[in-house]
Amino acid sequence: MSAVPDEKPAGNNQPVLLDCCGGLNNVDYSKMDLTPMEGFLKCINFGDASFCIAVIAIIFNPFFWNVVARWEHRTRTLSRLFGGPYLACYCLGFIIILLNVYRSHSMTVAMKAQARWEVMDRTDVFYAGVALIVLGTVLVVGSFLALGFIGTFLGDYFGILMDEKVTGFPFNIIENPMYWGSTANYLGLALIGASPVGLVLTAIVAVSYKVAIRFEGPFTEQIYQERSQRRKHE
Repeated sequence: MSAVPDEKPAGNNQPVLLDCCGGLNNVDYSKMDLTPMEGFLKCINFGDASFCIAVIAIIFNPFFWNVVARWEHRTRTLSRLFGGPYLACYCLGFIIILLNVYRSHSMTVAMKAQARWEVMDRTDVFYAGVALIVLGTVLVVGSFLALGFIGTFLGDYFGILMDEKVTGFPFNIIENPMYWGSTANYLGLALIGASPVGLVLTAIVAVSYKVAIRFEGPFTEQIYQERSQRRKHE
């Protein structure tokens, strides 16, 4: 809040309090410098086919594995089809890996197809990208080693449950390290390539993972609660 002298007769020295920024109505938006944002958006063609394909791949992947895994949990169809939950889980995991490889490929194609942004085309940005890729790789590999193939690729949904929750590295420093490590890798690639479209695609990856976590977390907890209840009744 700011105060200005009251334009009233002498002797009345009490200040009049004004609403801060007049509720933002006193801000002259026409004087805001939008040049960086304009330059950023000029480098992106949202109608480009490679961009659209990458967006579809990003959104489809977590949708696919959540739908299939929940269907398996309800029906055990894949387990019956492959003769057991382990082989079924390995097959689904292999499909998820292929889908993720295609997602990475489609994002790379989209970044190469569109313009670089000179503001990002700097040495410090490049090395920041390298650092993010190193960090992301550590989180992804560390998560895989801690969970194993079955734990990483939704073994819980196949009835292959862990004895206890994994709390070691990297789960002791961040939740869902596989997802956020993967996001860091994509952000690093975007910075290395000075790619504005890469930043947009990485943001879509982060949002899609955030949505997936909102669905996966409670459902996984429910699976383990059901096991606890069964053990109590045995």
